Amino acid sequence: MMELRDYDNAHIKFRNSLKFTMLPILSWDFYASNYEEIKNLDEDYNSLLSLVSTNSWNIDTSILDRKLRTEKNIIVVTDTHLNIVFASKNMWNMSQYRPDEIVGKNPKMFQGDLTSNSTLKIVSKAVKEKNPFEVTVVNYRKDGTTYNCKIQGEPVFDHNGKVVNFIAFEKEVA
Repeated sequence: MMELRDYDNAHIKFRNSLKFTMLPILSWDFYASNYEEIKNLDEDYNSLLSLVSTNSWNIDTSILDRKLRTEKNIIVVTDTHLNIVFASKNMWNMSQYRPDEIVGKNPKMFQGDLTSNSTLKIVSKAVKEKNPFEVTVVNYRKDGTTYNCKIQGEPVFDHNGKVVNFIAFEKEVA
C-alpha cells in the first residue's frame, strides 16, 4: 500500500511541476466546438488569400481577416457575372446552405416575395457603377423562412484597376 501512496505523491508532484493547467474532461466539450469554428475560419481565410493571389486583388488582407474572424461576417465572393465563387463556412449559420451548395449560383437564390425590389435596385445600380453599397434585405433560408441580412458589398479591383470580383460581408440582423 505504501508503494501506491508513493506513486500518488510522485504523480501529484509531477503534475504540479508542469507549466500548464490541467482541465477536467468536460472542458473538452467546449474546446472541441470552438476548435471547429477556428479551423473553419482558418480554412476560409486561406481560401480567400488564394483568391487574392489568383485574381491579383488590390486589397488589404487584414480587412478580410478582421471581417471574418473578429466581426464574424459571412463572406461571399462573386465573379464579374455575379456567380458565387466563394462563400465562408459560417454561411450555414445564417442561411442553412453549405458553401458547396451555393458556389456557381447567383445570390438571387436567397431572394423571394418579401425581398424589396427597391433595395435590389440599389444593389444593381451599385454593381453596374462598380460602387460599394450597404443595404439590409429580406433573404430566404434553405427551409423557406426569412431573415434580415445586412450586406456591405463592394467591387474588388486587381492591381491594374480592373474589377475582377465582387465581395459581400453579410450578417443577420434583427
